[in-house]
Amino acid sequence: MHWTRRTFNRNTLTALAGAAMNLVPQSIGAQSAGERPTARTDDIKILNPRNRIPISLIIDDSTCLVNMAHYAIPQFAVVFPDHYKQPWRTLPREIPDSFVRKFGEWCHEHGLKGKYSMVPYPACVGWLDRELPGWSLAELHESLDLVRTLMTPDWDIHPEMVSHTRVIDTRTGRPYGEYSDLYMENWRWTDNKSVDELADYLSYALRILQNIGLPCEGITTPGGFGNNVLPELAQATLESCRDVFRAEIPHYFRHLYTDDTSVAPRVEYATGLESDDPRCVVSIIGCTGDWFGNWDGLATGSADLFISEDLREGRLPEVIARGEPAILVCHWPGIYCNGDESGFKILQTVVHRLQARYEDLVWMKLSEIARYWAARELTSAAIKDNHIQLRAPFAAPDFTLRCAGTSARPQIVHRGEALPLREIRHPRELQSGCWLRHEDEIILCFDLQKGESEILFGV
Repeated sequence: MHWTRRTFNRNTLTALAGAAMNLVPQSIGAQSAGERPTARTDDIKILNPRNRIPISLIIDDSTCLVNMAHYAIPQFAVVFPDHYKQPWRTLPREIPDSFVRKFGEWCHEHGLKGKYSMVPYPACVGWLDRELPGWSLAELHESLDLVRTLMTPDWDIHPEMVSHTRVIDTRTGRPYGEYSDLYMENWRWTDNKSVDELADYLSYALRILQNIGLPCEGITTPGGFGNNVLPELAQATLESCRDVFRAEIPHYFRHLYTDDTSVAPRVEYATGLESDDPRCVVSIIGCTGDWFGNWDGLATGSADLFISEDLREGRLPEVIARGEPAILVCHWPGIYCNGDESGFKILQTVVHRLQARYEDLVWMKLSEIARYWAARELTSAAIKDNHIQLRAPFAAPDFTLRCAGTSARPQIVHRGEALPLREIRHPRELQSGCWLRHEDEIILCFDLQKGESEILFGV
């Protein structure tokens, strides 16, 4: 069965199921893959970066200062009063910058990377590029500066649409007057919307982040946003991120799966691979449920759902064993858990367990994963005489491939310049600029350059 994000097996953590009530199972096969290179051979296999398993953490419902749960629940309850009965007045209105700093510093120390949402008009409280009523301008500016300096080196920044609650009229900047599921971002507003209509809305959100100096190459969908217009959503992401931020490889987070469905990124709407203006958009797929803590911070999760204490069971070992990116998903209020930080503690436990079992993981931002998968899917590789010809529409660091049928010393040549390669003896030493001999095949890792390159052997 296919599941969209925030929809997962109720037997795993039933206390969190309420957050998913607005979503339905949805296939993502409607999107077009677009062009693919014709020159590929079974003698060449493109591997994961550095032949490791990418891992990443997606953080939803984060923004400056505002606790989204406190302000969103009463707005959701107007539309669905039977489903949103949480005691929202008891929840803190703020997730303080002191926690952002504590979280960000710990993650940096332990090498974590991922995506951090910045909702531009959080729950209609105020605008990140103007003011947040209830906080001083100095507090808002300090909070934005903290995100710029502490978070952006390790985390992609995404808008999670404009308000994550009510739909905003982009002509006026005000919420529409109707309170219904047709005018809430999490539900049905996107139904039947065209690419241009969606791109206008996404661009509106992106420009707010641009106004406050936050870089952005992708978007995160709030709740069920885009669920019934997936092809249009993918194309609108491609158009809006290229238009506002000139993003070379836009990406979006819409889906997660907790069953046997592949969670490998999907490279969609690829065009112009032989031109000077190649294009594509990458769908990033999460592999876990909201198992650190509920989206409102009122229920505690379990580290064992990610990886068990004996390090053998859990969702992450399943995905890692398949060689696919292990992209964890959480909500910021569920990490903070209304001040007791139980979700953060679960994350720390999960990271320590992963470090105890694995030596072949590599933490990456979503944009880094998207870039690698675009290069992996769209680079042509043809064998001619005693060399391999590569044509890459996109550059990618740590590009790694295996060549069968040879053990000869390789050399990478790009635009007439030879790139030095150092032979190593152990797979764990593999990094850019290295190659490894194994029986009658070799593994190479190098920074793939955009355009044409050659791999020569025995020179």
